[in-house]
Amino acid sequence: MKLSADLKAFEGVIGHTFERPELLIRALTHPSMSSPTRPDNQRLEFLGDRVLGLVISEALLADDRGASEGQLAPRYNALVRKETCADVARTLDIGGVLKLGRSEMMSGGRRKTALLGDAMEAVIAAVYLDGGFDAARAFILRFWKAKIDAVEDDARDPKTSLQEWAQARKQTPPKYVETARTGPDHAPVFTIEAQLASGETASATAPSKRQAEQAAARELLAMLDK
Repeated sequence: MKLSADLKAFEGVIGHTFERPELLIRALTHPSMSSPTRPDNQRLEFLGDRVLGLVISEALLADDRGASEGQLAPRYNALVRKETCADVARTLDIGGVLKLGRSEMMSGGRRKTALLGDAMEAVIAAVYLDGGFDAARAFILRFWKAKIDAVEDDARDPKTSLQEWAQARKQTPPKYVETARTGPDHAPVFTIEAQLASGETASATAPSKRQAEQAAARELLAMLDK
C-alpha cells in the first residue's frame, strides 16, 4: 500500500517513515470516513492513549526524582489530556491530513479538539506498532518536550482547584453559567462565568463549554491569588 503525497509529506513532519503505511492511513481515518475496507482510528486511539501515558509517566519520573505521587499526578494529567494532545496535533497540522466524511468536514471537524486529540493518540499508536516502543518514545518526547519542561508544579485541573478553594472556606461548589454563545452551529463559541457563593466571578470564552469552564476557573483562581 502506497501513501498519498500529503501523507508522505506528513511522514517527514513527524520524523517516522512507515514500514506498514496502512497504519498511518488508519490512524488518520475518522469514523465518519470508515468503510469495510478502510477501518477507522478508534482502536489505535485506545492504544495510543496508553502508550502516551507510559512515556509521559516515565519522563516525569526521570525529570524530577524527588517528586511525590501527589505532585506527579497533576502534571501527568495536564500532559496527557485531550486538549494537550490536540495542541500537539495542531503543531503537526494533523487536521490538514485527517480523512473525514463530508458532514464532519462541513461541521469544522478539522479544528475540533476531540477529533484532533483522538487522531494524535492514534498516530502515536501507529508509530508504536510500526517501529516499536523506542520509536514511539522518541516521537512523543520530541513533540511533548517543551510541554514537559513547562508543566507547572501544581498542574491540577483549575475547576478542581477552585472547588477545593471553596470547600476549604465552607462554601458551596462554584457555579458555571453560560452567559453567551456565538458563531455558527457547527463551530460555536461559548462564554462561561465561574461564580463563587462569596460573590467573586470571572468569565472566559472558548470553542467548547469544558474549555471555557476551565479557563474561567483559572481566571478566578488567579484573581483570588492576588
